[in-house]
Amino acid sequence: MLDRIALALLIIGGLNWGLLGIFEFDLVAFIFGGQGAFLSRIVYTLVAISAVWCISLFFKDRELLADAA
Repeated sequence: MLDRIALALLIIGGLNWGLLGIFEFDLVAFIFGGQGAFLSRIVYTLVAISAVWCISLFFKDRELLADAA
């Protein structure tokens, strides 16, 4: 379950980075009131923690990942 939450947050973060790179538009900042806003910082932090968590997926056995799905 935690793997799926982390993956969802990484997808959100990746889409946000894509918007930033292509359109110079930060969706998280737009929704939560700027990059320095408390809620924006929480989202950015959760995405970063998710990225660190997903590093562990490189070291998990493929069979365990298939069983989790």
